[in-house]
Amino acid sequence: MDITGIISALVVGLIIGALGRLAVPGKQHLPIWLTIVIGIVAAFVGSAIAALFTSMWIFVFAVQILVAAGGVLLIDGAYSRR
Repeated sequence: MDITGIISALVVGLIIGALGRLAVPGKQHLPIWLTIVIGIVAAFVGSAIAALFTSMWIFVFAVQILVAAGGVLLIDGAYSRR
């Protein structure tokens, strides 16, 4: 993976984090930086999971959003208890 691939993954991660946060109903208690980190991680993990099945971009995008929504849900539950 070259530098443009990494930069594009980071940009997609920002978008994925925002969409994942929107997919979770209710109010979240996460700061924006944590949402961005969740989105970046979800972009990488979602791409790896989707690559097991297909490389169709819409499927990869949907899996990334689902992983981000799950990450927001899990991290928000742990973060809001503090």
